[in-house]
Amino acid sequence: MRAVTLDTVPATPAVTEVETPRPEAGELLVKVAASSVNGFDISTAAGYLEGMMGHRFPLVLGKDFAGTVEALGEGVEGFAVGDAVFGVVMKPFLGTGSLAQYVTVSTAGAVAPIPDGLRVEDAGALGLAGTAAQDSLNALSRAEGGTVLISGATGGVGALAVQIAAASGVKVIATARPGAEADFVTGLTKEQIHLVDFTGDLEAQVRAIAPDGVDAVLHLAGDGAQLAGLLRPGGEIASTIGLTQDALEGQDVTVHTVWADPSTETLTALAEEVASGALRVPVTATYPLEQAPQAFAAFAAGALGKLAVTCA
Repeated sequence: MRAVTLDTVPATPAVTEVETPRPEAGELLVKVAASSVNGFDISTAAGYLEGMMGHRFPLVLGKDFAGTVEALGEGVEGFAVGDAVFGVVMKPFLGTGSLAQYVTVSTAGAVAPIPDGLRVEDAGALGLAGTAAQDSLNALSRAEGGTVLISGATGGVGALAVQIAAASGVKVIATARPGAEADFVTGLTKEQIHLVDFTGDLEAQVRAIAPDGVDAVLHLAGDGAQLAGLLRPGGEIASTIGLTQDALEGQDVTVHTVWADPSTETLTALAEEVASGALRVPVTATYPLEQAPQAFAAFAAGALGKLAVTCA
């Protein structure tokens, strides 16, 4: 099968021919129709995860997948060949990812049916970013009328978080530079989004909107310590990029270090939101599998939203 692979790390991803995987007990073999590029994939290719997780070469990249069940491993129940499914590859090692024509995934979690009304390209870009956005916002004590600052609002996780937060009734402040970034973020939802330019005086801009400080911060990009300084006393910051409580020792703020934990329940809920039209997967460009390396380059250059990859 064709797949996006690495022969070593760090390295530039390439499309090569590798052996088609076979499902083990409790696994599905999924014929992948669509996947996407995530920051996790960029980190893997850069070698940042070496020593943290096992690497099996040739290493097939990719976390998100959407497609149809091609075969069942021993003992699988509740799924049938031909089922349309999506989810996130959650193996304890790296090497059998979803940027490929086929992928094997465990039925124990992180896989869910694709409902009517959810396009397969959107399903293939929803799992990891959607879970990270939902888990991060769930970690915060949001109350209607409160204020949340989303730093990194132009990325896939941020763009989904903006929509989810705005729909919950909180005032959303989002980082975006004037122009294309600002247009992208304000176009995500009909709710009002307050924009701040992170290349300018961020504190002055935020304080003009929330003079006493914001109630919560979603730290998806930027300097966590600087962002924490924009919180009111007793405020909270949820970080997907490694900020810890120890880093803010002595400050009257609570840090939630978030690791996205995809589950069938979370994926199902997100899929239903998209299918109903309440949530939009922010896919801004779609690449065929053979052009996946260009998608990686575009992601690294700061592309807006999610970059999908069609694998069929």
